[in-house]
Amino acid sequence: MMSIRIAFLAVLLATVVGSGSVRAQSGKSGSVSDADGQRDCSRLVASGNPDYPPYLWVAKDGQTLQGAAADFIKRAGELAGIEVNVVYSGNWGRVQQHMRDGTIDLIAGAFLTLPRLEYMDYFYPAFQGTRTVIWTHDNLDLRYSQWSDLVGIDGLTVINNSFGQAFDTYARHNLTISEVPSLEQGLQMLSLGRAEYLIYEEFPGKAVAAHENITNIRSYDTPVSTENLYLTMSHKSECNTGELRGRLSRAVFDLVSRNVMTEMLEASIREWGDQTN
Repeated sequence: MMSIRIAFLAVLLATVVGSGSVRAQSGKSGSVSDADGQRDCSRLVASGNPDYPPYLWVAKDGQTLQGAAADFIKRAGELAGIEVNVVYSGNWGRVQQHMRDGTIDLIAGAFLTLPRLEYMDYFYPAFQGTRTVIWTHDNLDLRYSQWSDLVGIDGLTVINNSFGQAFDTYARHNLTISEVPSLEQGLQMLSLGRAEYLIYEEFPGKAVAAHENITNIRSYDTPVSTENLYLTMSHKSECNTGELRGRLSRAVFDLVSRNVMTEMLEASIREWGDQTN
């Protein structure tokens, strides 16, 4: 299945150009070049966490992502004179590996952490704020109010997730947290009493729980962290230049100033609900 997704990325990069004067170069980056061997940077490939409604989820075609974050990055691209295709390139861990490799150009929504700064650039300001919370079975009360309340209790989170540099560092040294492949699996394990708590963001957690018809779980009012979502660009993208980053940065600033995510988020919540009802 993964080979099919990688092949799709290569085909997409070859076909988005739509001109007889260009040719596709198959290789690690799957980049698209013009007749002079230069990368065509008028069209970029983005991806993101596919397990993240209402910000991102896999579209019905199984090949692309939709949601508020996809809408935002496409709009930013339009303002910058760039066509952005938001593709499904595997789970969140695989997406981050694609960014390290330069197989994709952009991520539509990532938290800021020190390790990620080593392989991607961030566009400022953040386009959305989020709350990460503790989830438990509804018959369990952890009396959670601070990070230290989780010491000695077995927890879950989704593989390769981050909840901010400060909490990630604290958890690594003080907490026992296992990783699961998907949010659906983590919520199911919580519902069946196979874990004591799950750490995940509030909005996506509620959305997926409703989709999976999981009603016997609860979240706590006190957040584990409040973090911002950013658009990012791979250091290894052949289109990562100061000029292009400048155009995208101006577009992001304009959209954030006009608070367009509020409308996009409301529309995505309705769309997600329509698909799950």
